[in-house]
Amino acid sequence: MEVVIIDYNAGNIRSVENALKRLSVEPVITADKQLIRHADKVIFPGVGEAATTMSFLQERGLDVLIKSLTQPVLGICLGMQLMSRYSEEGATNCLGIFDTEVKRFESLRHEDKVPHMGWDTIYNLQNNMKVVDGGMKPGSCLFKGVADNSYVYFVHSYYVPVNDYTVATTDYIQPFSAAIQKDNFFATQFHPEKSGSIGEQILKNFLFEL
Repeated sequence: MEVVIIDYNAGNIRSVENALKRLSVEPVITADKQLIRHADKVIFPGVGEAATTMSFLQERGLDVLIKSLTQPVLGICLGMQLMSRYSEEGATNCLGIFDTEVKRFESLRHEDKVPHMGWDTIYNLQNNMKVVDGGMKPGSCLFKGVADNSYVYFVHSYYVPVNDYTVATTDYIQPFSAAIQKDNFFATQFHPEKSGSIGEQILKNFLFEL
């Protein structure tokens, strides 16, 4: 199985690589379009700023490529936000895979800190779609073996509101999308590579169940 991590000038790629290696998967970190296009699984992680990162993708044609992928793709943190249509961070037009907007947290109480950082629970875990022989069928995939109210690790100042694509929810200041899914595109706002055994299970599901 060929797993590619898209290299696009964003942080946190090495921690994703190390998490996959713990699962005996040796990923290829690359911006090469042919390698990305022909991989079995593609991971689109990142920590960074939306406008700068979108410019980097556009300059290299990676924005068009990512939208065209048909194999399972997993966006993580900034990767999830860039899969949306628009981000308030830098007033950025993003990839538009998901018809959603990314908004900045607004503190409502003194104890509400931005960024949202640390461990928090995910709930309302939904059945995703399972890729089978190039087609899609219902199945419990990304969250197979993961219970409601499991803890995962977050670091973010921007969020995707709960919407039709939401497959997991978290409460911080207000409910927001902890994960979204559409066709072969999966995305998590939290960092599975930093989320202990729960995150490991989610990565295993992406790698071996889809």
